[in-house]
Amino acid sequence: MPKPRIPRHPFDGALAARKRHKPVPHEFVLDALAPLSPTTRPMFGCLAVYVEDRIVLILRDKPGDRADNGIWLATAVEHHASLRQEFPRMRSIRVFDKEVTSWQVLPASAADFEEQARHACRLVLARDPRIGKVPKRRRGSAVMP
Repeated sequence: MPKPRIPRHPFDGALAARKRHKPVPHEFVLDALAPLSPTTRPMFGCLAVYVEDRIVLILRDKPGDRADNGIWLATAVEHHASLRQEFPRMRSIRVFDKEVTSWQVLPASAADFEEQARHACRLVLARDPRIGKVPKRRRGSAVMP
């Protein structure tokens, strides 16, 4: 009698569904964040990672424009200097054609990318207030009585 499969993550079903479409970029990040039971959603052709009501990261690995591949940190401009002390190669993403953005990337091309990514995960696990934002609510259509 075969043993029942024990899911690796609370979000195993979401991962399985996504894998049918395309691979999960930098999946080790989800493994590291598993104790927080993160949820994922597609965003910008990437994978957004949420902890409770906060978006914390976006995982990106696109074949075309590789400059912004890696892990995007959801943060605010006032936290850039302190985060850059911990992540010297962190920079604003370029895809939005702005010099400075709230989204900061840990580039996948960096030699120490995985080490830096794991450090970012430790900050998320510690609930570091510099990483994560509550997304603004989308304007919905008015509900008629």
